[in-house]
Amino acid sequence: MTVQADLARGGLANLTGAAVAGLAGFGVTWVVARGLGPAAAGGFFAGTAAFALAGTVAKLGTPTGLVYFIARLRTQGADGAALRRCVRTGVGPVAVAGVLAGIVMWCTAPRLAAHSPGYLAQLRVLAVFLPAAVLFDTLLAATRGWRRMRPTVALDRLLRPGLQLGALALLWLAAVRAPAAYAIAWAAPYAVTAVLAALAVRNLLPSDAGRAPRLRFWRFTGPRAAASVAHLALQRVDVLLLASLAGLKAAAVYAVAGRFVVLGQLANQAILLAVQPRLAELLSGDDRTGANAVYQTATGWLVLAAWPVYLGTAVFASVYLGLFGPAYRTATGVVVVLGLAMVVGTGCGMVDTVLAMAGRTSWNLANVVLALAVNLGVDLALIPRLGALGAALGFAAATLANNLVPLAQVATVLKLHPFGRATATAAGTATVCFGVVPLAVAAVLGTTLTAALVAVALGTAGYAVALARLRHVLHLNR
Repeated sequence: MTVQADLARGGLANLTGAAVAGLAGFGVTWVVARGLGPAAAGGFFAGTAAFALAGTVAKLGTPTGLVYFIARLRTQGADGAALRRCVRTGVGPVAVAGVLAGIVMWCTAPRLAAHSPGYLAQLRVLAVFLPAAVLFDTLLAATRGWRRMRPTVALDRLLRPGLQLGALALLWLAAVRAPAAYAIAWAAPYAVTAVLAALAVRNLLPSDAGRAPRLRFWRFTGPRAAASVAHLALQRVDVLLLASLAGLKAAAVYAVAGRFVVLGQLANQAILLAVQPRLAELLSGDDRTGANAVYQTATGWLVLAAWPVYLGTAVFASVYLGLFGPAYRTATGVVVVLGLAMVVGTGCGMVDTVLAMAGRTSWNLANVVLALAVNLGVDLALIPRLGALGAALGFAAATLANNLVPLAQVATVLKLHPFGRATATAAGTATVCFGVVPLAVAAVLGTTLTAALVAVALGTAGYAVALARLRHVLHLNR
């Protein structure tokens, strides 16, 4: 089996799971926006943003470190003892950090929610479940070091988002309006899936114990930990800044407008999970040709999966926002800016992962810190004047910095680049089917729900035909 065929099997499973998770996440956003109203929904989105940020700090960068070291140890023929020790090296400190992060979040909640009792209750509920979420993500990363994608797909892409959506939908149908209840429904599934993730790791580990390179592990993971925090801040800081500078309603509008970005990011993560251990193995053996082939193939897949979402939503932004209610239609410009920024970002491929799997985690940290500085600078300058649109422009500027700078590093130092025949074919196909076709339909029928459905139908049909005919070029054969 070729490398591309092997990746296609794992990538397809992850993409399928990502599609389900994305739809569930969209459903969660819709239920919260409808069930709580703009102001209370803004508190929910700000609270989950703080939850994600605190959790990323507590993970200490270990998810990437576990994939990197387990994959390399397996490639080098290490015994089971070293693998077991590697897992213990990463998971133990994370468990402690998760508890500490939950305590800090609980204690600081009154200050963060000084003017909103409902927001305070949400933050404290989320603080209780934070350690479980931290362990869940870390344990799943360990399974991916063995190139086992099934636990991630089953638990993180299907079960967790399904439980969240189901619980929130029940609250909405029962006309429950308590913000704390929504927080419990969203966070409790992490406790269930964390236990199942622990069982999955246990089944992979041998029963003996041994020694592994702790110092090397934390030298690699340390910069990655800071980079992970900064990277998540790029995705969440806008909501938090809007909540403090422009109010919870503005934060809710921005969170709803940007929900479609997460759909593309889930596709990116799905492909990344399949590619990450393979890149670590190839780069550990200095196989630059193989690594470049994987990088280009993965970029083509990412464009195929993400560009239809970004381009189509940007064209029919008003229709997309109308699904959440009339209060959100004012954010059309936000959707367009975010969509075009993400088209450029995904076109560069997973440059940060390439750097990390090459052992350049300090470079990755510097790049993300630079992008975060750009984001904060633009946000602070524009949010007071433009509100949600100012936050979108800040995110767009940061996205460009966070992709173009590492793209140049990867090309000049590692001699790798994402621009191959597969990438060009994917970009052209996606642009025609979900950029040109929707624009033509909108010009004739206007930006209505009917026009959007027609554009989706025509674009999808053309896409299916093109992918079937170009499957060899795009490495879609399994």
